[in-house]
Amino acid sequence: MDAGVPARRRREMAAAVSGAGRCRLSKVGAGRRPPPARVRVAVRLRPFVDGTAGENDTPCVRGLDSCSLEIANWRNHQETLKYQFDAFYGERSSQQDIYAGSVQPILRHLLEGQNASVLAYGPTGAGKTHTMLGSPEQPGVIPRALMDLLQLTREEGAEGRPWALSVTMSYLEIYQEKVLDLLEPSSGDLVIREDCRGNILIPGLTQKPITSFADFERHFLPASRNRTVGATRLNQRSSRSHAVLLVKVDQRERLAPFRQREGKLYLIDLAGSEDNRRTGNKGLRLKESGAINTSLFVLGKVVDALNQGLPRVPYRDSKLTRLLQDSLGGSAHSILIANIAPERRFYLDTVSALNFAARSKEVINRPFTNESLQLPVLAPVKLSQKELLGPSEAKRARGPEEEETRSPELPVAPASASQKLSPLQKLSSMDPAMLERLLSLDRLLGSQGSQGTPLLSTPKRERMVLMKTVEEKDLEIERLKMKQKELEAKVLAQEAADPKEKENYSPTMLRPLARRTVTVAKPLKKAVVMPLQLIQEQAASPNAEIHILKKKSRKRKLESLDASQPEEKAEDGWELQISPELLAHGRQKILDLLNEGSARDLRSLQRIGQKKAQLIVGWRELHGPFSQVEDLERVEGISGKQMESFLKANILGLAAGQGCGPS
Repeated sequence: MDAGVPARRRREMAAAVSGAGRCRLSKVGAGRRPPPARVRVAVRLRPFVDGTAGENDTPCVRGLDSCSLEIANWRNHQETLKYQFDAFYGERSSQQDIYAGSVQPILRHLLEGQNASVLAYGPTGAGKTHTMLGSPEQPGVIPRALMDLLQLTREEGAEGRPWALSVTMSYLEIYQEKVLDLLEPSSGDLVIREDCRGNILIPGLTQKPITSFADFERHFLPASRNRTVGATRLNQRSSRSHAVLLVKVDQRERLAPFRQREGKLYLIDLAGSEDNRRTGNKGLRLKESGAINTSLFVLGKVVDALNQGLPRVPYRDSKLTRLLQDSLGGSAHSILIANIAPERRFYLDTVSALNFAARSKEVINRPFTNESLQLPVLAPVKLSQKELLGPSEAKRARGPEEEETRSPELPVAPASASQKLSPLQKLSSMDPAMLERLLSLDRLLGSQGSQGTPLLSTPKRERMVLMKTVEEKDLEIERLKMKQKELEAKVLAQEAADPKEKENYSPTMLRPLARRTVTVAKPLKKAVVMPLQLIQEQAASPNAEIHILKKKSRKRKLESLDASQPEEKAEDGWELQISPELLAHGRQKILDLLNEGSARDLRSLQRIGQKKAQLIVGWRELHGPFSQVEDLERVEGISGKQMESFLKANILGLAAGQGCGPS
């Protein structure tokens, strides 16, 4: 069936079908399919660089006309390879020619609420940054596009026009798979997200409002100096990252139905692919080159997947392709400017760039208008204290004087569930608080002019809904009143049965819950018992003060349900106290063991394992003997916070005969 269809035509059909499945339409215009828009490709051939071309060096690329070129075939020098693109700019083309011929026509789509993107692609040293930025004498695509875009927004957003426009800018770079904000370098690595409509966004990215080209330069020039560049053999200021300038145009309709539109312009200066054998990259430059080549390789995989109509497109394999998801196979009008060099030493890079450009022009995008409706925001209603209260609360809040002077035309009884709320009903039959709210809301809506609808003359359907709501509220109030009466009757019956506890009851209150005391579990206590012989020997010596464990009484609070009256209970505990003689004797034994003991002897100490024992022996051989036990804090793996517990545990252990001396 497909035998008579050319292979190129089949690829276009497959790309169109795959692009249709990937794009997500906004609610506006969802009834019809957006027309496809192929990625437009322009090729720019830079002139020879002074000092790089030899006397007999001839260019390997030659332009045929404004859309086609040819390059020598390295397999057969008698033949040439021909390429055809949307535009070809030769060595003598100017910055204005490239901008006016390829970039300027897509700016009008931003005012229609659509996205657009311009990508500069090519090997390192081919002139991508010069094409995008240019110089003060020859401005590039970015300054020219911003100047024209700001002029368009000023004209379209002038007084008397239906739309109000605002422009914001963001500037970022992708350096070694990290998204960095060039306007705020301290932000760190940012994440890339996707909203419910498939739009790519970066939370936390700085946005600067701009109204003139001077505002743009004030933010852009300092941010450009934050971009990562480095020197290689081929370029003294080689871009080591992909730079993305995002310009967002927001439009708001001044009159009904108050539509909103948002158009985004991506101006992308890609880093060039590098051959490390010719650039001489080493160290950090080699790592940067690997990240750049990896992201460009994933970019080629994305283009191939789109052309072949594969079910999965590897956008997420790289931060660059994730950010370009709208530009390639998405919802943007995309322009790819492929920069190539004429020298024969760049022949392989030039062929690779031309092949990528030829595959990219087969990618199909489906731009659509990103439009939404925004209802007018109503002014907040300021209600008085009485209006904030319900009918019953408002009645209780009235004083006796106000009850007497109240108008007889406004009875207190609320409208029953059987009454109908209609424009012919007398307003005096409604509750005063509800009446005041309805009148306030009616005046508010009436102040909106023809856009508002008086509340008391609503259509039948809305009136029926309001009536049903009022009936449900009245039934709920009646049910709560009946339940309250039943509870009061139950309490009165209990009082009549037991008159002694009458003072403990109230007609409107239930008996409070009994207080319940909750106790906390006692923690486990540990005590070290000294050997009887050692205690007797120390007791026989004069002026011996032996207090190993001392009983101490302390109070502990009990938690109860009534937090205002905490209960206290006396509790016995144990407190560890060591005599100074025993402490000094134990410290000396530990110090002798640290200075003279082997690794096996050191493991007899508590909290000293095989690893720490080897560390202590190695430290002693390197720095000499320990002068005091506290020198252990300088040995790796022994913290100073554990020194006190370490000393107490080992002193008691040595006193009890558990420790051993040096062997």
